[in-house]
Amino acid sequence: MIKTSEIPYEVDGKTFLGFLYDGSSGKRVPGVLVVHEGGGMTGHPKERARMLAELGYVAFAADLFGEPITSMEQAQATLRGLVADVPTWRKRALKGLDIVRSQPGVDPKRLAVIGFCFGGATALEIARSGADVACVVGFHPGLSVRAPQDAKNIKCKVLMCVGGADPIIPVGDREAFIKEMEDGKVDWRMDIQGGVGHSFTNPEIDARNLPGFKYDARADKRAWRLMRDLFHETLGPVN
Repeated sequence: MIKTSEIPYEVDGKTFLGFLYDGSSGKRVPGVLVVHEGGGMTGHPKERARMLAELGYVAFAADLFGEPITSMEQAQATLRGLVADVPTWRKRALKGLDIVRSQPGVDPKRLAVIGFCFGGATALEIARSGADVACVVGFHPGLSVRAPQDAKNIKCKVLMCVGGADPIIPVGDREAFIKEMEDGKVDWRMDIQGGVGHSFTNPEIDARNLPGFKYDARADKRAWRLMRDLFHETLGPVN
């Protein structure tokens, strides 16, 4: 049985609201932080956290914006402001990880981070901070490299799942990311699916009719399966 709860928290005086999905059933299981896309907290990260709880994990969908997003212009402005302030970005993300770690059903030595779009970039920033996690997984993630020297801090395995036709992730960003990972001697993998656009995991995206943004059920299932394989490798069995 999955237990759900809302968890309010503060970072630097700003209030955030996250959503916990606990599938531990009284056992000590791995914990997973889930980070939303550039549009802020929607049903998508909550659904992914619920899916993880169904698999037996404790998952926390964290909010990094701290405000309801009502327009694309607001989302872009909020996103740009946070990405330009990496210390604040990481601080908010690591607070979410702390909340996962503190849950009674979580084995604090078995933690992972997943994220979508902006959330995938956030997963990478958590890894670059040197956080003690087993792995990070990004789905259609931002791959911009801001401080390549930080790759040496990465202790975990890294998996990035990318659409080959994603207009938000140009080939140059992929190449710079690969160089960063190689220079940092990171255990990394990038999976590129041909003909797949941005937000391929999010069924909500098609209603917005954005060029190059499209849900792809086959790509979604393939990427989720890769994540589960990595979880099995790095976190071990759930039960």
